[in-house]
This record gives sequence, C-alpha cells and structure tokens, in this order.
Amino acid sequence: MDGAQRTSGAAPVDFEDLPPPLRARLADLAAGALDEMRPSDVPAALRPVVRFAPAKRAKLGQPALLTALSESSVFRTSVLDWCRHHRPDALSLEDPDPVVVGAAAVLLGAAIAPHYAELIAFRSEQGQLRAERDSALAKVERLVAEVDRLKGELAEARESADQAAGNEEADRLRKRLREQGMRLREAKDAAEAAREELARARTDREAAIAEIAAERDREQERAREERQRADRAAAEVQVARESAREARQGDEVRLALLLETLEGAVSGLRRELGAAGSGPRPADVVRRVREQTAVAGAVADVAALDRLLGLPAVHLIVDGYNVTKTGYPELPLADQRDRLAHQLAALAARTGAEVTLVFDGADVLAVPTAGPRGVRVLFSDSGVQADDVIRDLVAAEPEGRQVVVATSDRAVVTSVQRRGAYAVSSAMLLARLNRV
Repeated sequence: MDGAQRTSGAAPVDFEDLPPPLRARLADLAAGALDEMRPSDVPAALRPVVRFAPAKRAKLGQPALLTALSESSVFRTSVLDWCRHHRPDALSLEDPDPVVVGAAAVLLGAAIAPHYAELIAFRSEQGQLRAERDSALAKVERLVAEVDRLKGELAEARESADQAAGNEEADRLRKRLREQGMRLREAKDAAEAAREELARARTDREAAIAEIAAERDREQERAREERQRADRAAAEVQVARESAREARQGDEVRLALLLETLEGAVSGLRRELGAAGSGPRPADVVRRVREQTAVAGAVADVAALDRLLGLPAVHLIVDGYNVTKTGYPELPLADQRDRLAHQLAALAARTGAEVTLVFDGADVLAVPTAGPRGVRVLFSDSGVQADDVIRDLVAAEPEGRQVVVATSDRAVVTSVQRRGAYAVSSAMLLARLNRV
C-alpha cells in the first residue's frame, strides 16, 4: 500500500466498534509512545495513565488511550512519529498478520482500515465459532460414548431379560430396557442436531470469507486506480512546473535586457550632463567598515554590528535554531521560531535591513505560509541542512553588497567569511535584539 490509500484527518473507523484484538494492538502502541512525549503534549485524559507501570498501561488505560487516538490528532501524530522511530514494523501494510495491518491502517488513516476491522472481527467470531464447534464435537463424542454404553447396558438387559423371562425381574429389566431405548433415541437426536448446527456454521463461514475476499479485491483495484490517477497528476504538475520555470527564465532574460538598456541610457545621460559622480560608493563604505572592525569577516561587538546594519542594502542572514537554542532553548521549537521571527521584524523595521531567517525543515510538520512583516522565513527541503541554504544565500549575493551572517557554527562562519560575508555570533545578535 502507498500514500494513495491514505486519507487526511481522523482515521475512517469507529473506535467504539473495533474488535478486541485491534483495540488491544492500538492501545499497546499508544501506551509505548507516552514515555517519549513531553508532559505538555500528553492529553489531559491520559495523564493518570502515564503514572501506571509501563507493562500495565495498555491494559488498564485502554479506553482512555483509544479515546485520545480517536479525538486528538496531535496525540495520534505523536504515536505515528514514535512508531516510525521505534516500531517501523508496526506501520507496515504488507504484514501477513491482519491485526498488525489493521492497526497500521487505523493510525495512518488508510481507506482499508474499516475492511481490516471487519476481517479481524470476522476472524474473532470464527474463532468463537470454532470453539463452539469443538465443544459440540466433544459433546457428540460424549453422546456417542453414552450411546455405546447404553447399547451395552441394553444388550446386558436383554440377556438378563431372556434369562429371567416370566418373573418380576424380567418385568423390571424390560422397563429399564424401554427407558434406555428412549435415552438412546434422545442422544441420537441431540447428536444429529449438533451435526446440522456444525454444517450451518461451516457454510456461513465460507460465505463470509468469500464476501470479504471479494471486497478486498475490489478495494485493491480501487487503490490501483487511485495510484494511477496520482501518478498522472504528478506528471501534469511536473510539466506545469517546467513550463512555469521556462516562462520565468524568459521573463528574467527580457528583464535583464531591459535593465541593460536603461543602464546604458542613464550612463549616456550622465555623460551628457557631466554628472559622472565622484563621491563615495556603497562598496567604498563596506571596505571602510571592514577596516574599522580590524578582523576580516568577523564582528567584534554590538556597536560594529549596528554600523553594519546601518549600511544601505545590507542583508542579514540568521541561522534560526542556532540562535534560538542559544537564547531560549527551553521553549518548544514552534515558539522559538515565532519569538525570533518577531524580534527580527522589529530590528528590520528599525534599521531597514533585508532579513532572511533560515530553519531546518526536517522536523517541521506544517511550514508557515508567511512570516512577520519585513522578515523572509525559509525552511530547508527534506535532506538539506539549513547550513547549506545559508551558504547558497551568501553565494547568490553580488560582489560589493554587504552580507552579515548570524551563527555560532564554526563551519558556517569559515565558509561565509571565505565568500566575503561578515559573521556575528548568536549571542551578540541576541544582545542586539534585546535592545530593540
């Protein structure tokens, strides 16, 4: 099974109607995830369950755990993350055990979850029917033994009756013989009824198995169709992206030609008016700042940082988590990002600097659509570190533009200084932000 079978939101099953084996499996996985969760992320209804011994949580806290899985998307996401890191086999949809696949389908919100719940319930019911069948067979065996015993007694009674014919003992034996005959007929009737019940149970079981197999085949066919549609949509999106990229490149070429034309016209006009200009240029100012700092590519103090941020068109690039984990590591990551972004927005409003804030995107479940005014917030793609994004941003800047990188990562500091950027430590940037 792949992503085409999964749905967003709550799992498409009623947790109250899940069969006992599936409920026990889900409760066991949810109980295992509790130890890895921060206390603030544990739903209020599960806090008493956390105090249970780990071996007893799944059994004693099963109702509360299943209720939390059904009602809390945050808790269900935490259980999924725990399974991916500690029990990846628990999320396999190809496992031969239907209970394992059913639990994985419920947690992933897969469309096949209701069908596996029905299959597990059916197998549980079949197990009960098999137990009843075995009990009936045992009863039949006992009845057969009783019939054999009664036949023996009947033979003995007939032999005794033959020997005691004509006397009172013979009458007593005949009466006993009639009673044994009646009991024998009742035993035969009970055995026949048990055989008929067993035959009906087998017929019902075979019909139910055939129906579930047919439904599973239909579901697999629908899944294949969904995968094909998803592949076609992905191909169409890729074509659209390529077309948009080509169109954007064409626009950029046309814009570059237009800018070259305008620059030529402005240069000609300056020559005609004799306004060539001999005053200081932004590159000259940048060189003087570097000479004043006395350390090439390094910012010595907050005052030097203020001078850099006061330059025209300066670009401040911030290594997000490196700064937040230096200043306020006790906050959750989302709160760290929000706090730093708003502090940088205030700094950008005061200094007029261009500000770019870069975070690792690997552990971010939902990337914000926009940052605070004046701050560009970037998240690295999966498999890409924020350090590499920072290096790419510095490399993209033209020569002569002032670039300041805020980080305490020595490898990043070395690489950006080699490209002509200034480096300011996370602690120094935090000191400057606290003054805003």
